Amino acid sequence: MKTLVTGATGFTGGHLVKKLAGKGYDVRVLARKSSKIGNIKKLGVKIIYGDITDKKKVFEAVKGVELVFHIAAAYRQANLTEKDFWSVNYDGTRNIIDACLKCDVQRLIHCSTIGVVTSVKKPPGDEDTPACPGDSYQKSKYAAESEVLKYAREKNLPATVIRPCAIYGPGDWRLLKMFRMIARKRFFFFGNGKAFFHMVYIDDLTDAFLLAAKKEEALGDVFIIGDERYLTLNELAGLIASEFGVPEPKIHLPYRLFEFISVIIEAIYRKLKIKKEPPIYKRRMAFFKKNRAFSIQKAKKILGFRPKTGLKQGIHLTAKWYVKKGLI
Repeated sequence: MKTLVTGATGFTGGHLVKKLAGKGYDVRVLARKSSKIGNIKKLGVKIIYGDITDKKKVFEAVKGVELVFHIAAAYRQANLTEKDFWSVNYDGTRNIIDACLKCDVQRLIHCSTIGVVTSVKKPPGDEDTPACPGDSYQKSKYAAESEVLKYAREKNLPATVIRPCAIYGPGDWRLLKMFRMIARKRFFFFGNGKAFFHMVYIDDLTDAFLLAAKKEEALGDVFIIGDERYLTLNELAGLIASEFGVPEPKIHLPYRLFEFISVIIEAIYRKLKIKKEPPIYKRRMAFFKKNRAFSIQKAKKILGFRPKTGLKQGIHLTAKWYVKKGLI
């Protein structure tokens, strides 16, 4: 099928493009000229240079394709403004929706986030758990997925929403700091470490994208994609420590005190217009507090999704990649 992938220069999009190309899909990507496209070029896919916020470029990219995977997003970075999140995550998705409707795309797979439920009060949550986005990233992503579902209901947009859990695997940079600090015996917790964390290995996630693209029963619906089980941050740190043969982290610092400090540090960086990311900031602190624990039964039942990579294996493969690349 003729397929478009947005966000192809990112971690998730890059893995998806590689899988699609390997399966013989006719792939094109929408990428900014400032993005690193070396790995994509090697795959021989068509590159359309442009930004997801540029409606004209989005229409150019979508025209003539049958299948669209919308992965592009502005993620949690301390130096991004609220306007940045809404421009990319919401306005960019609206551009995709409009283009898919006008160009009669056969299927749109929209990548959202489990962060639309910022914390689960009674774990595990599922697709029916009321959304409660807590920051600009989550709010803009929830507004975007809501638009996709609205147009699926009202305009027959053939779309499916995927909410991935915390994505990890070779090529991931988001968990690198945690892996590195644990390997160097420098990791510590903010809080008691009992918050739940739910992960999904990158290959399992891309499998789920392809399943969603083929299942008629998936149209107009939302699916959470994650590992078979979730775990506490204490357990996660223990698994990573075991991989590197170091003691489990045991230092727990008071959460509220450092949350307050993070707000002050973030404000100072913003006022001084320091582009470098602060050592701690409020959204990163939320990692140690929020309960992210979900059921994947709906995806298993309707999509036929089955995670193939267990946590221990996934952590091993991720750690191995970090070491190979000289990052640890």
